[in-house]
Amino acid sequence: MPDIIHLLSDSVANQIAAGEVIQRPASIVKELMENSVDAGASSITVHVKDAGKTMVQVIDDGSGMSENDARMSFERHATSKISEAGDLFAIRTMGFRGEALASIAAVSEVTLRTRRAEEELGTEIRIGGSRLREQIPVSCPAGSNFQVRNLFFNVPARRKFLKSDQTELRHIITEFTHVALTHTAIEFILIHNNTEIYRLPASNLRQRIVGLFGKSSSQYILPLSLETSLVKITGFIGKPEYAKKTFGEQFFFVNNRFMRHPYFHRAVIKAYENILAPDHIPAYFIYFGTDPGRIDINIHPTKTEIKFEDEQAVWQILLAGVKEAIGKHNLSPSLDFSREGVIDIPVLTRDSEIKNPEIDINHDFNPFAGEVTYNRNRTEGWEKLFRARSGEKEHSAPDFETGETAAEPAGTKYIQILNRYILAPVKSGFMIIDQHRASERILYETIIRSLRKNAQIIQQTLFPVTIELSPADYQVFEEISPSIEKLGFDIRAFGHNSIIIHGTPGFLLPGNLKDTIETLLEQYKNLQDEIEIDELNRLARSAASASAIPYGQKLFEQEMREMVDQLFGCEHPDYSPSGEVVAKIISREDIENLLKEV
Repeated sequence: MPDIIHLLSDSVANQIAAGEVIQRPASIVKELMENSVDAGASSITVHVKDAGKTMVQVIDDGSGMSENDARMSFERHATSKISEAGDLFAIRTMGFRGEALASIAAVSEVTLRTRRAEEELGTEIRIGGSRLREQIPVSCPAGSNFQVRNLFFNVPARRKFLKSDQTELRHIITEFTHVALTHTAIEFILIHNNTEIYRLPASNLRQRIVGLFGKSSSQYILPLSLETSLVKITGFIGKPEYAKKTFGEQFFFVNNRFMRHPYFHRAVIKAYENILAPDHIPAYFIYFGTDPGRIDINIHPTKTEIKFEDEQAVWQILLAGVKEAIGKHNLSPSLDFSREGVIDIPVLTRDSEIKNPEIDINHDFNPFAGEVTYNRNRTEGWEKLFRARSGEKEHSAPDFETGETAAEPAGTKYIQILNRYILAPVKSGFMIIDQHRASERILYETIIRSLRKNAQIIQQTLFPVTIELSPADYQVFEEISPSIEKLGFDIRAFGHNSIIIHGTPGFLLPGNLKDTIETLLEQYKNLQDEIEIDELNRLARSAASASAIPYGQKLFEQEMREMVDQLFGCEHPDYSPSGEVVAKIISREDIENLLKEV
């Protein structure tokens, strides 16, 4: 029987490696920008066409490469950053594996023009599908100019999984933001289809944040600074009153490298405990500085998953640092050190005589003296207070299991607990309803019905509301604006990542329009990976989630009654649009078993 194991060709191996490193056009932007940073560039310009599907071009004024280095840079594991395994634990550069350019060249057509400042001529190299097509001397500026065209031209299965231009551009903006936030001394420019999106001059961190997230961001960020022998933590945190219900302005960096770290995120959220609504997320731009030997960045090819040697200790330091920053800027309740009314604590000496405190008691004091007395007979008929109000119809709640109903107890049918759940009596026990999920289900089916009938009701706003979005969210808005119009929103672009709301759909409950729009966009982004959902259904789910009655909102009995009536008028009352349970029957047997356990 012949041998069946063989070595893969370089081109196939490179395509497999590219699957880990190059997932979409944004991956190319990230890798090329990081190479430019490592090359010592003072200015980096990124051009993209059709959200990078047609072209990604990154131009820098860095050190450039010699003719041999330019050719070698496209070989797998060719790198100038490390030479032995021990170097992996002392890395301060952005790249080091030598996989990026080889991976890019494996799935696209690449043209590189590069020149070192001390040389008169540069080098132009053309590579497609890992094959060198041309290498010639050329006159070009000092630095490097990478032009990547036709991404995944030789892997059509990968190309068809790319999302819309707005979605891919949003990912590009995200990667651009990560690099721009870590190197404020470098000028960055981003241009899409010949339209300039960002021009960020060299600046300090606060100015860079303002340049990326708008002038309003300067009002809600406060400095954070803490240094220990283990780690140095600097950056900015957001004021609680500016916290949003959506993610987008939460960033961790370590040694000027972006990282994702859910564990540290929990430390930040805990620091805001009791001063921030549970469903709101504060902005933060937090930078860790530590010995490279204390972290491992070689966990994943994208180098965004980073392991700390002393994670628990760093967690505690981060928690303390954020709390201190909050306290310094009077964001949390502080102690009042006024001495008015303060009890003096005497200082005892050896000669001081210690006596038991004496308490004067007035044995003749009667706390009820002077009170009006009531006849005992006045309490007769007290039980009537708890009967149904005269002439009021006794309502009943449906029993999911038997269809039977229970009489209205104590003059009321529904009880709200924890401002989160609605309790209703049923024949077999009681029913517990999640108010937010129930509201989501009701709104979702209302929206779907109006879309099917094309009968949207638009409520014109008395005063138009202007909202400034992040560039990434603005791209999402542009992508779904035709569908938003079908829902009944009248929203128009205002330029500079701003929109104006002139009208809202009839189903929208009164509230903060800014929160609603931001939540709608965030929910839509979260649902984009669910390819089985068409755009209108995705948008209907997002709008229902953004507009639903939130947890923590107190409801009156009439509101609870209407919600339950509308819920059981829905086609699918048992589950929310995302498939979560809306209501559950707690039977008498369940209650009795629970009490037995006690």
